[in-house]
This record gives sequence, structure tokens and C-alpha cells, in this order.
Amino acid sequence: MTIQTSKLSDPTVRAFVAAVNAHDRDAFMGVLAPGATMADDGTDRDLTDWVDREIFSSNGHLEVDNESNRGRDLVASYRNDTYGEMRTRWHFEVEEDGRISRFETGQA
Repeated sequence: MTIQTSKLSDPTVRAFVAAVNAHDRDAFMGVLAPGATMADDGTDRDLTDWVDREIFSSNGHLEVDNESNRGRDLVASYRNDTYGEMRTRWHFEVEEDGRISRFETGQA
């Protein structure tokens, strides 16, 4: 059973997931801190390139299955037009100002 986006515990992570699912790149970038970084399957990636390729140009969508670490760790079904659907894990580092300074994702 998935968790509705509106029920996610951490408001910043909730905004991240909502932006992905709404295909709202501006809202997505707004939730990130300046200089934010990310990794995919343990390898640091260029955030802008990765986001455009893996989320926005390929219709990415997250359905969260569970959350832990006060809502900053997720296990989710992620799908896009390039790779189809896969079970993924997500970890978020959220700054005091409520923006994400780093996120890590990969297959669960």
C-alpha cells in the first residue's frame, strides 16, 4: 500500500515528491538548496543533467511505499518512460532552512 504524498511526514520531502509527480521543474528546483548534490546507485551525478534526464524529460513518477528517519528515507516505486518501473530507495539531507542539500537514490 502506498503512502499518499500529502501524508508524507517531512514537509520538504513531501514538496520534492509532489514536484516530481506534478512534473513541476520550477517547484522541484525551488526545494533544493544552492549547490545541492545527488547520487544515483552510489555514484555522484551532475544534478541538473540527472534531473532533466531521469525525471522531467522522461515523465518520472514516485509512489512511496514506506518512510523512515522522520520521513527523510523513502522506499518507493519509481517509474519513467526510459526505464519503466523499479523499486527504489531515497535519502534526503534537509537543511535548517527547509531545503534539500543532498539526495541519494538507487535501486532498493
